[in-house]
Amino acid sequence: MTEQSPRAVREPGGSGVDDTALAEVERFTSDLIRLDTTNRGGGDGNERAAAEYVAEQLAGIGLDPVILERAPGRSNVVARVAGADPGAAGLVLHGHLDVVPAEPADWTVHPFSGEIRDGVVWGRGAVDMKNAVAMTLATVRAWARTGHRPARDIVLAFTADEEDSAYYGAGYLAAEHAALFEGCTEGVSESGGYTFHAGDGPDGTPLRIYPVAAGERGTSWLKLTAHGTAGHGSKINHANAVSRLAAAVTRIGEHRWPVRLTPTVEAALVELAALHGITAGPDDLADPDALLDRLGESAYLVRATVRNSANPTMLDAGYKVNVIPGTATAHVDGRVVPGGEEEFTGTLDKLTGPDVEWTYQHHEVPLLAPVDSPTFGAMREALLHFDPDAHVVPFCMTGGTDAKQFSRLGITGYGFSPLRLPPGFDYQALFHGVDERVPVDALHFGVRVLDRFLRGAATKEQTV
Repeated sequence: MTEQSPRAVREPGGSGVDDTALAEVERFTSDLIRLDTTNRGGGDGNERAAAEYVAEQLAGIGLDPVILERAPGRSNVVARVAGADPGAAGLVLHGHLDVVPAEPADWTVHPFSGEIRDGVVWGRGAVDMKNAVAMTLATVRAWARTGHRPARDIVLAFTADEEDSAYYGAGYLAAEHAALFEGCTEGVSESGGYTFHAGDGPDGTPLRIYPVAAGERGTSWLKLTAHGTAGHGSKINHANAVSRLAAAVTRIGEHRWPVRLTPTVEAALVELAALHGITAGPDDLADPDALLDRLGESAYLVRATVRNSANPTMLDAGYKVNVIPGTATAHVDGRVVPGGEEEFTGTLDKLTGPDVEWTYQHHEVPLLAPVDSPTFGAMREALLHFDPDAHVVPFCMTGGTDAKQFSRLGITGYGFSPLRLPPGFDYQALFHGVDERVPVDALHFGVRVLDRFLRGAATKEQTV
């Protein structure tokens, strides 16, 4: 099977990337995949081997990486690339080293083989996100070979535990090692800058879109507990904890959340509508569901982020069919748009009712980043330089990244891990999916774009 990306319209002009960097990004991606950094949650993970590998590549070009651990084996790597202007605002370039579990029996190739077959790198982490870690390493090593020095400091942070709570990773770094990020105002990481094929535009030309993340919905994982009167299953019981829980879960699952547009999502709707020959006016934005129905495949990028959501995901009650339990529990995956937290908590209070209490099992803030910033402009310019017939649009991520933890240090986060992907390559389905893989020439494209972006972003930022 060959899944190579179409050749970028422009060749490497405007990029400082050399052939060595292109070879290294392939090797680094494959090598990192072979290092099993599975995060099973609840503290069960080990990123040490990958952290040591990354630190070795950075030390080899004269940087001074440090490995930091909240617990043995839960390893993070931080290094600073010194900029030419010490007064300029710094940029954090971060990526996580852990991956979600993979069952080898389900895969075409072993998920930790890092096999390169027919121009494609296979394995867990190929898109989430050891590929981006490899692109970062290849880029900064290319700078070292040419003597390039960015205008502002760039702090590299490779983290543990992103696939769970970030307690051992970015949360630990933000809480215990904030000094390492001193002077940094912005951060860049995963889940943006990839090719999204959205069918044909009004003139019949295929729409090739690169969504760049400028926001994230907040994470609100909830535990619901219903209390009632325990008793015999044959008796009438109007204080049945299972019934009370089931009613609350049904209300939550059937609730229709109101529209709450953020500036990022509004900008995405306007730009996507224009690509489809639609002028999105105030009425369209007031009722985006009708507008989304006209956007075809492009709607996928926005539909989940125009409102809050709460999906019941787990139920637990009872231990015997003829015994009514005194308690019953459920779990709900809630996601909250920026500015929607008060609405979310108030609505959950009403939907659960007086007989069911709810608490946060895991709670992280939503994020919003400006789409008119020099940094966003530099990301757009870098993508269009190498793919000028494409379209770059902002979007809000439905889930979350380590940017939430770094936001506690006043760092504004963007999602940008550039890849040019061929039609039919379902990038989103490969996140945590079976047969995760990435085309080699998509990695080459990513290194070139990342290099150009970092050069452009570094020269356009305002000093602090």
